[in-house]
Amino acid sequence: MKYQQLENLECGWKWQYLVRKWKDGESITRYKDSSESAAAFEGLKKLEHQPTQVIEWINEHMNPELENKLKQAIRAKRKRHFNAEHVHTKKKSIDLDYAVWEKLSERAQELGCTLSEAIEYLVSEASRSEKASKKVNSIKADLSKLLDF
Repeated sequence: MKYQQLENLECGWKWQYLVRKWKDGESITRYKDSSESAAAFEGLKKLEHQPTQVIEWINEHMNPELENKLKQAIRAKRKRHFNAEHVHTKKKSIDLDYAVWEKLSERAQELGCTLSEAIEYLVSEASRSEKASKKVNSIKADLSKLLDF
């Protein structure tokens, strides 16, 4: 396995995941009755800083349908956690409007590259274009000076 499993850390992530799902209105417990479900959730809230008991709570009360989703979420969180240790593997994000993302995506497909490579290409092209424009303006200014004499 590439990424080490750290029980205390992962139990905290599991606790956060379950609390977030509960707050989003999803059923995290195996109980149909809302009072039983609420009581189980209250028990979970008390276990925030007790990792081994979070595992016991999951085994005893968690909705079995949530098991795969929880495993996937923790696996993804573990990968992001360990990748964040190195600058070159750390996930970076940018905020794009949908229309901008769509144009960038189309351009990347035309170029046959990833979004990151397309951004890099467009930035270098803009830089090259700016340098050429400055050179042309400089030549125009020099030519203008020569013609004025």
